Amino acid sequence: MATIHRNLSRLDPQLPSAADMKFGIVVSQWNPQITGALLEGAVRTLRAAGCEEQNIIVKEVPGTFELALGAQYFAEYTDVDGVIVLGCVIQGETRHFDYVCQGVTQGVTQLMLSSNMPVAFGVLTTENLQQAIDRAGGKYGNKGDEAAMAAIRMVALQIEMAPDESEDDRKKVN
Repeated sequence: MATIHRNLSRLDPQLPSAADMKFGIVVSQWNPQITGALLEGAVRTLRAAGCEEQNIIVKEVPGTFELALGAQYFAEYTDVDGVIVLGCVIQGETRHFDYVCQGVTQGVTQLMLSSNMPVAFGVLTTENLQQAIDRAGGKYGNKGDEAAMAAIRMVALQIEMAPDESEDDRKKVN
């Protein structure tokens, strides 16, 4: 996470290899200047970690609110190991901001737990456009990079912790 004190978007040398991983990226079409930069960061980080171009599938949805359903489509209809959601909600004059932010956060959380699939949250929730720019490749890094690193780490953790088939077979015999 980028903060005013640190830029955490630099590729960590301890990041697991993504060479054998496949990712779906769902990106919001709303605020395209920002979401396009987030997408560039996520793809750049996946590629730098060894993920092959053909193992990165990008799909667009109309807005940030639709990200959870787009991610669910990846979980249900594809063979990806993890999903990265990218969006940007900028505070306006109405409470719409609150509802969209709450909806996408709850939707992504619910999807992760129900599908048992890592879904990395790369959604900016900012007070103004400048804050979004600063977090989409600006002075505070790129949330797309950070979301890709989180996705790689979570897929690696799932692989590490999942029982292997031979262990499952032994339990059935006993």
